Amino acid sequence: MKQFENLEGNFALDASEKISRAHYDKRNSDALNTGLSAADGISDPNITTFVRGGSPSYAGLSTFLRSPFLEDVNEVNKYDVAFVGAPFDAGTTFRPGTRFGPESMRQISKLYRTYHFEAGIDLAESISMCDLGDIYSIHNLEKQNAQLEKALHHIISNGVFPVVLGGDHSIAYGTLRGVAKAVDGKVGVIQIDRHLDMQVSEMDEKMHDTPLYHASKLPNLDGNNIVQIGIGGWQNDVKGSIEAKKNGNTILTMGDVDEFGIDKIAEIALEKAWANGVKAVYLTIDIDSVDSGISMGTGWPEPGGFLPREILKLVKKLAAPGLIGMELVEVSPPYDHHNQTALMGTRIICDTLSSLVVNHKLGK
Repeated sequence: MKQFENLEGNFALDASEKISRAHYDKRNSDALNTGLSAADGISDPNITTFVRGGSPSYAGLSTFLRSPFLEDVNEVNKYDVAFVGAPFDAGTTFRPGTRFGPESMRQISKLYRTYHFEAGIDLAESISMCDLGDIYSIHNLEKQNAQLEKALHHIISNGVFPVVLGGDHSIAYGTLRGVAKAVDGKVGVIQIDRHLDMQVSEMDEKMHDTPLYHASKLPNLDGNNIVQIGIGGWQNDVKGSIEAKKNGNTILTMGDVDEFGIDKIAEIALEKAWANGVKAVYLTIDIDSVDSGISMGTGWPEPGGFLPREILKLVKKLAAPGLIGMELVEVSPPYDHHNQTALMGTRIICDTLSSLVVNHKLGK
C-alpha cells in the first residue's frame, strides 16, 4: 500500500545494506591479532582468549562507545570527535556524586553499538572517535574552570569536536571559556535544563546554578545568543530570573514546548543562538531536563521535564546546522536507579552525534 512506502523502518533496512563494514572488520582483525585466538572447541572465529574489541558488553575497558583511549592528547587532531570526562562535583549545592558521572556513562555505553538503526549510519564508519580520559579535576572552582578552559581550547583548536561527560553544571563556565577562546568570532549557547543557572553566585561561589551568568560576560558571548530550553518548576531562584531578563536570554519553558511543539521550539532556539553573526554554537545539556521519573540520578531532580522521545527529537533538530561541541552534565550515579539516568545521557549524546553526521556537519 502506497501510504506505507515511506516508513522509517523501510528506509533503515535499505540504508543498512550501504553501510561500510571496514571499521568493524578491522576491529575484529585487530582483536584476533592482539587477544589470541580462542581455545580449542570454540567455533566462533571472532571470539578471542582475552577480551579485545566490542564484545561482550559486560567486559573490557570502559571508554565511551568503546572508542580507543588516546594516551597522547597531542595527537587528538587525528580524530573527528574526542570524549573527555570532567569528574567534578564541588559545584553541587544539594546532592553530590556527579564526579562519578563520566565513569557511569562510559560503562553503560558498552551496551551500545555505533550503528544507529533509524539514521541508517554507523558512527564508527563515518567518523573517527577517541576517548581522552578525564580532565584532572581539582576540587576548587577557579582551578577547575582553568583546567576545563585549557582542555576545551586544546581540543577545538585542533579541529576536533569535544563531547564533555560531566560533572556538575558548574563546569559549563570553564568549558565555555575554552570554547570562546578557541573561536574567532561570536559564540552562541543552547542550554537544555530545568534551571536557569543564571545567578551571580550561590554560597558565595560560582556553583552549578551560576555558569551561564558568568559565561555571558565573556567578550564574544552575548546574552542575546543564549537560549535556555525546558526551564520551569519550583527550583529556580528569582535572582537568576532577573539576571536572565537583564541579559537578554531567550527562555523557553516546558509549557512553551507543550504549546508550540519540538519543531517550533528548535526553530526559535536556532534562530536566536545563531543570530547577529554568531560563528559557532555550543550545546550544554543538564540531564535534569528529562523528567525526574526517568532521570532521578541527578543533583536537583524536578518533575515535569522532557520525555525521552521529546528530548531526542530536540537534540537532533538543534544539531542539524552544526555545533562546535557539547556537554552532558549532572548524571549522579549514587542516586541513579539501574543506570537509567546514565543510559539516558548516553543516548542523548549518541543521537546528537548521529544528527551531526547525517547532516554532514561531522566527518568527511
